[in-house]
Amino acid sequence: MATTTDEIQRRVEEADTARSAKRSEAARQVGELAQRRAAVAAQLEDIERQLGDVLAGAQEVIDIDELARFTDVPAADLTRWLTARTTSRPKRKRSPGRAPGELRTEKPNPASAVSEPRPRASTVSNGT
Repeated sequence: MATTTDEIQRRVEEADTARSAKRSEAARQVGELAQRRAAVAAQLEDIERQLGDVLAGAQEVIDIDELARFTDVPAADLTRWLTARTTSRPKRKRSPGRAPGELRTEKPNPASAVSEPRPRASTVSNGT
């Protein structure tokens, strides 16, 4: 006996409903976990900034190697936190006489010009 079109449609909808519920649950879980991860990453970034500040302030009285020995924190980690704190992107300076947003025009540098390739000597013998 052949399945009716109504029965086929009911089966498809039933399968779609189960799949849709699984998709919704997966999306919900991913969204929640991504939000939690972002919050934890922000906290970690703040803690690392604080560590860098403390390390910078303590440089006059204790060096990285000594801190590493006392705290059992690897010197590489301490150094990374310290340098991450002090590493900042330098601000660009404007050339005098140029308005903000004005594009700089440069003269071509002859040293950087590409020279024409020299012709190669022929490697074909003339049969002699």
